[in-house]
Amino acid sequence: MKTGYDVIISPIITENTMDMAADKKYAFKVAKDSNKTEVRKALEEIFGVDVAKVNIVNVSGKKKRLGRTFGTTASYKKAVVTLTPDSKEIELFQDM
Repeated sequence: MKTGYDVIISPIITENTMDMAADKKYAFKVAKDSNKTEVRKALEEIFGVDVAKVNIVNVSGKKKRLGRTFGTTASYKKAVVTLTPDSKEIELFQDM
């Protein structure tokens, strides 16, 4: 059985996601085989928040070039999580 830390890999911290944090929306890199209910349970277990909605996107790797050789960056799964209005905020994003 997967724990919350097996599902949530890392937060995605960009300028766009920091603006979304004001609306209680947070972005996380999640395991490729996870689904919306697993992400919801993992976040409620780890951070103790109330999740209203989970949106999941498969992000494909980009083509990169080094000299003559071509390659791709790793693909990953991204979850954008919206918290309920009366839920507490995730402290991880407040320190930035």
